Amino acid sequence: MIHPKQSMVFAHRGANREAAENTRSAFDRALAYPIDGIETDIQLSRDEVAVLWHDRFLGKLGMPFKRIGDFDYAELRAMDFAAHFSPKVAPQGIMSLQEFLDAYRGRCRLLLEIKNRAWEPSSRHEIKVRQTLEAVGAAQGDAVMVSSFNLASLIYAHRCAPQFPLVLNLEPEHGADYARSVLADQPFLHGLCVHIDTLDEAMTAVLRECGKSIAVYTCNSDEEINRALALGVDILISDVPQKALQVRQALPCGCAK
Repeated sequence: MIHPKQSMVFAHRGANREAAENTRSAFDRALAYPIDGIETDIQLSRDEVAVLWHDRFLGKLGMPFKRIGDFDYAELRAMDFAAHFSPKVAPQGIMSLQEFLDAYRGRCRLLLEIKNRAWEPSSRHEIKVRQTLEAVGAAQGDAVMVSSFNLASLIYAHRCAPQFPLVLNLEPEHGADYARSVLADQPFLHGLCVHIDTLDEAMTAVLRECGKSIAVYTCNSDEEINRALALGVDILISDVPQKALQVRQALPCGCAK
């Protein structure tokens, strides 16, 4: 369980307001600040390579009805995943999970969100889970954590790697009662990642009573960042990590209240 002296700030898909999300440029920009970690998203190419992409479709690339799984890895590498951010930036192909781990593991903490979708067969869900766990290797504390909105995927991951820190992402409609119920049913979970709209004293009390870590997404406004820090979350995920760091630094002793 995480017991930091202050809430940790994670860059959401890198510094995605300064560069195209989930690209090397966004991750490098994030690390220009003294962030604690990076959150990113894992999907699977048609030929079963784990790659970094968040959205259900490729609308940002001008293909609103195509998905990552419609293309092989080599095809995705040839596409420009940065042009949607700005036509002036250098082209960037999709980043593989292995490339990401090689470049950033050891430089900060990592939160890897596995995007397992309802339209995919369960076999692809399991491939994604196994690839992620195998790429990371043996758990070393909570330096690298895996999360998902798909509870079945985390249950499968726990069977594959019982000691690995796994975090369930909750939907915005999931409040404290749901959190208590899911933690009672799935005690293996390292913690929960909750939506900022459901973050309150009741939610944090449940996590603390259960001895679990609490992360929150996505804190961007001053009010959201201050609320997360005041409630002492373990991980604050933000699209504007530089702002979250400034707010955290302004607190007495740089610590959460």
